[in-house]
Amino acid sequence: MRVLVLWADDESANLGVRALGAGTSALVRRVWPDAEISFLSFGSRAGTMRIGGPRPLIEELVRPSHGVVEWLRTFDLVVDLRAGDSFTDIYGLRRHTTMSLVAEAVHRARRPYVLAPQTIGPFETRRGRMLARRTLAIAAMAMARDSASASAAAGLGRPVDVRSTDVVFALGQPQTETVRDVVLNISGLLWQPGPHVDSQHYRSVVQDVYEEMRKGGRKVTLLAHVVDSPVADNDVPAIKEFAEVVGHDGETVIPSSLDEVRELLAGSQLVIGSRMHACLNALSVGTPAIPLAYSRKFAPLLADLGWGHSVDLRSEPRPQDRVVAIVEAGIARSEAAGVRRRAEGLIESAITALRHLS
Repeated sequence: MRVLVLWADDESANLGVRALGAGTSALVRRVWPDAEISFLSFGSRAGTMRIGGPRPLIEELVRPSHGVVEWLRTFDLVVDLRAGDSFTDIYGLRRHTTMSLVAEAVHRARRPYVLAPQTIGPFETRRGRMLARRTLAIAAMAMARDSASASAAAGLGRPVDVRSTDVVFALGQPQTETVRDVVLNISGLLWQPGPHVDSQHYRSVVQDVYEEMRKGGRKVTLLAHVVDSPVADNDVPAIKEFAEVVGHDGETVIPSSLDEVRELLAGSQLVIGSRMHACLNALSVGTPAIPLAYSRKFAPLLADLGWGHSVDLRSEPRPQDRVVAIVEAGIARSEAAGVRRRAEGLIESAITALRHLS
């Protein structure tokens, strides 16, 4: 059984993307234990074509010259993850179009095409909605990772087959002792100017949170969840600058693998994370997490899991005060364990659906 996973990567500098790749692989192997799994993302080769923008893919679909469709025919199943949150046009039509064209090539190859559990929408343009309708129409199976995404798909005329949750919950739990107190993840994406939140506001929030934790006698470990790379939004430069600003003299961790970061999170009392998968990784190993939410993808997924300890950077008047209040009130590890149990049931629904596909 040869399975191709689209738009995930087991070697990405973004440990969230690695978690998506590993989680999807775990999901697939729960159905096909001996599956041979390959990944395709930006920069990968399909046939003789390196995947980049949409124009070469359009040309390939009109006048094939790189063997993309023939290469896709070598797989028994194609699972499309869209990087978890990229089945939308809010990151630009170029990205949405490129991903949709690869899906179209899979359709041309006549291979089963499955949309893995992911965020669906929002779609803010007519072209974005048109592409989404087409992708949903050609999918042999469509899965959403939250109820808002399921509603978005239904609104496009193609209800999902399964409402599951994030694939990180398909991963096993590391066994380790609790050796760290508070882990604070600083996001390079939010540290620099961008479309999500005001970067100066974000810097002020995390600095205040750090200082309040220290005043309260908490020991803080800084964590990068997107490790050093040429990508502009990686967390390492942001953490170095943050550490200098606040005079951090404690531990800073830049993990080298997904296993390392999951073991670290499992051995911590609490995670305060600006990267969604820093928080989902934590919850999936039974550690309470306070997400600093910056987009639509956070709230419905967490709400479906029954996790209410999230702070929205966009709508909360003073997010730092809300974080401190949650920390002072305390979060029992049993609450995080409950999230894991609920998530396992939702993951099982995806596994059952894939078994029917086989």
